[in-house]
Formats: sequence, C-alpha cells, structure tokens
Amino acid sequence: MKCALSFLPTAMLATLSLGFCGSTLANTDTARQSDKHQNMITPVATTQIFDTNVNNYDKNSLTVRKNAPDIAQKNSLKLDSLIDPITRKRIDNSYSLEVASFLSLEQAQDILLQVSPKLAANQAAIASSEYQTAALKTLDNPFVFAQVSANAYTLQEDIDLSTLKNEVISGINNTGADAGSGIPPIPALPALPNFGELVGDRIPDSYAFKRSGSRAGAGVGVVWPVYTAGRSTALTGISDARTQEAVADSILDKNELYNTLIERYFKAQLAIIAAYLREDAYDTLQQTDHMAQRLFEEGFIARIDRLEAQSALADAKSEAINANNDARLAMIALQRLLRTDYRIKPTTPLFVSSRPLTDVSYFQELALNHHPGLQKVAAKRAQAQQLHALSDTGYKPTVMLYGFSQIDEKPSWVAGVSASWKLWGGLDKTASLASSTAKIRQADLSEIEVSDNLLLLVEKNWHDVNNAQSRYQALQSNVDLAAEVLRLRRLGLQEGVNTTVEIVQSQTQYLKARTEQAQAANSYVQALAALMQSCGTPLAFNAYLNAADIRLPTLYSE
Repeated sequence: MKCALSFLPTAMLATLSLGFCGSTLANTDTARQSDKHQNMITPVATTQIFDTNVNNYDKNSLTVRKNAPDIAQKNSLKLDSLIDPITRKRIDNSYSLEVASFLSLEQAQDILLQVSPKLAANQAAIASSEYQTAALKTLDNPFVFAQVSANAYTLQEDIDLSTLKNEVISGINNTGADAGSGIPPIPALPALPNFGELVGDRIPDSYAFKRSGSRAGAGVGVVWPVYTAGRSTALTGISDARTQEAVADSILDKNELYNTLIERYFKAQLAIIAAYLREDAYDTLQQTDHMAQRLFEEGFIARIDRLEAQSALADAKSEAINANNDARLAMIALQRLLRTDYRIKPTTPLFVSSRPLTDVSYFQELALNHHPGLQKVAAKRAQAQQLHALSDTGYKPTVMLYGFSQIDEKPSWVAGVSASWKLWGGLDKTASLASSTAKIRQADLSEIEVSDNLLLLVEKNWHDVNNAQSRYQALQSNVDLAAEVLRLRRLGLQEGVNTTVEIVQSQTQYLKARTEQAQAANSYVQALAALMQSCGTPLAFNAYLNAADIRLPTLYSE
C-alpha cells in the first residue's frame, strides 16, 4: 500500500538534482533536529521511513533492519509524479511511501511530517525566503556586464536650399560692386555675363538627402558599489528576519498538526473502546435475552419481563451499530490526516499517569523559552530594526566605481568614480524613522502580551491535566462497583431473585462507568497534548506516554 510523499521543498529539489540524496526525507530530518532543540524532555526515537526500493524494509511493521541505513544511503530518492490518495490530484516531485495499516502514535508522527502538504508548503516558503536572502547578499559585489550592439540605419530628408541659393547670388553680385569702389577706374569692359545667375542656376532649390548603412560594436563594463551606507546590509537583514518568521510559522503549524494528530488518534481509540463496550453489552444482553426466554418458557417470569428483555436487546443492537459507525468515522478522520486510501488502525492505547505533574512554573519556563509564537515576535522585531537601519541611510551617499571599454581595433574606454546624495524629495526620512521606531515598540509590547497569554494558557492546560487525572482515578471505584453489581444481578436472575429489568439497568450502569472512565482518559491525553503544545514542546508528549503506568486496553496491536 502506497501513499504519495509530496511537496518536497525547492531547496531539497535543487539538492537532489545535484545527486545529494540521503536515506530519509530532508525536511523530516530538519524537523526532527528542530524538535530536539525545542524539547527539554528528549522524545522517544521514531521509526525512520526509507525509500520503497530498499530491500530491508518491512512493510508490515514499519521497521528497518540494522543495515538498512547503509543501503538507503546508496540509493537515490527517485522523484516521480504521483496521485494524491485523497484528492486524486497529480503531484509532481514526489516519491511513493509504504505505510502500514497498524500504526503507533510515534510512527504516525513520523509519517505526518512526510505526507502533510501544509508542512511541505511551509518548507517551500522557507526555501524561497532563504534563496532571496542569498540573492541579496551579493548586492555589494562588482557588477560586470558585456554589451554587444548591431544596427542598421537609413537617413532620409529633403533639404530646402532656396534661401542659401539667393544668398549666394546676392553675395556674388554685391562682390563685383564693392570691388569697383576701392580700385582706380579701369577702361570700360565689354558686357560680362551675370555670374550670380550662372552660379545660381547650378544650385538646386532643394536637395534630397539619403544615407544608409550598418554599424556593430561590443564592449565590457563594470560597476562596483563600494559604499552604500549600509543599505545592502539592511535589506539582507530584513530578508533574513522574514526567513526567521517563516520558520516560526512553520513550527507553529507543525505543533498544531502534532496536536491534531493526537486528537484524532486517541479520539479514534476512544470510539473503538466505546464500540467494543457496546458490542460487549449487546453480547451480554443476548445471553440475558436467551436466559429470559428459557425462564419465560418454564413459567418463572411474566410476559412483561420477557418483552422488556427483547426491547433492551433491540436498543443494545442499535447502540452497537451507532458506536461502530462513530468508530469508523473517527478512523477515517485519522486516515485523511495521514493521507492514505485505507483505514489506519491505532495501536497506542489511551493512558493516564498516576504521578503528579511537575509544578506549573516548570512548564511556564518551557513556554517562555521554546514557544514559536515568541520566536515570531522576535522575527517581527528584527525586521523593524533592519527597516529602521534602512531608513537611517536616507541622506547618506552612495559611492560607485565604474568603467567601460569598447572592443575595437582602437578601443575607447572610460573609468571613474561617482558619488550621489539625496538632497530633497522621495520618502521623508523623519517620518520613515518614526514609523520603524513605532514598529519596534509594537513588537516589544506584543512580546509582553504574548508572554502573558502563554503563561495563562499553560496554567489552564496544567489544571486541565490534573483535573482529568483526578477524574479518571475517581471513576475507578464506579467501574468496580458497577461490575460487581452486574455480576450479582446476573447470578440473581439465574436464581430467580432479580428481574431482566434489573440486569439491563446494571448493564447500563456498567457501560456508563466504563465509557466515562475512557472519556476521562481521553480528556487527560488531550489536555496533556495541549499543555505540551502551549509549552512549544509537542514531542515531549511521547515521554509522558512511555512513562505512563495506566494503559487502557486496545483492540489493535502490531
């Protein structure tokens, strides 16, 4: 049975294309490393899921033999396009993953990290932000460019020469007259032609100018911003702080998914227990009904008692069917979360620890040190600080070295240094600085508010765990009493002392006591999961699970 392992982050895809493939999904390892840092209680190691072409993979129990990691390291992850089992949509850059039908909570947690589209989308957002930061880090590097040009041109124009023609004619005629004024008189000459008119006849009134040709050239240039007054550093810092915010959002979503998994996993267990109890009650009432039939036939009980036994049996059958449907629905909800096209059967039982919890101050300290909500506020503050630094560079100069050289037989080149200042206009520096200062103050006050809310939330969840623990322990006496009463009433029915109505009432009380106790165990589990999530250490839940001394029975086991 396979399900699609989808939405690998962009950074991982780039790494895989270069041949760097490991034995497990990269974002899963990254998530585990971050969990180890955020959890003061070391979580129990979960089973690693390897590629489906690893021969040492046990499909039934999700275990890996000792030499499997070595084999997995020699195998590359084979990315493919698969069909999501839930939405039936095509998903690129994925690989198939073997998932067993019987899953413990820790195995389900491990698989959730690999198949959740929300977590994979967050990883893609983080990778995008990291690449953007890496791109901004080269802003101050020299920029070398090559320029190649090739062009063709045609110049065409009609030039008016009439004014020039008249001026030439007039100039020639006037030149003859002026020359005679300063020279002694000469003998009369024969009539000469009008030279002005002769020259004018050779100059056209207009001239059609047309030139065509082509030109090609190439050159190499460089621009180097040697001083930007810290603008590049501030921009890189803003991008890096946004990456931190994306990481904090991803951790928040992951913690919420862990909590959702626990909620659905143990809700399925509770529904399975309820269905089992209803089936057990139905079986018991079938025996009671059979006994009532015999007693009625022998004349020991009245017809009304026989009818009451039949009515109770019909009700028990209906309740058993309803409980089975509820259990099926709860298992489908778990199946959807783990994105399989078959039913997931939970093997980790509901549990309760009889030991008292550590003092609430311990968990509050965990929350203040590890909750990703505070990490997000810190990232917001870092963005505001970098924005403040960027605004402070408003009137500082930018200095650049530049140069350009043409590639010709006789190349031309230019080189120099330039500095530019903003004198006036653009964004108002004073208002921009005031805005960034207000953003920093907003982040500081938000940190106080988030811290207060976290402390209150941890206090509430801590009390909820203690209340559920005491509730479970108090209900144990009810279960013992109801079981003993049911046993005595059934014996009394055989002896003719008790009626079928009393048996049904005893059975109902026993069923109610067992169900209430199972609900109290589920309340304990959910409250403990909420407490661990509010502390920012969701995987610490596994340590409490493994240390619990009270475990309810389970229908499924590996």
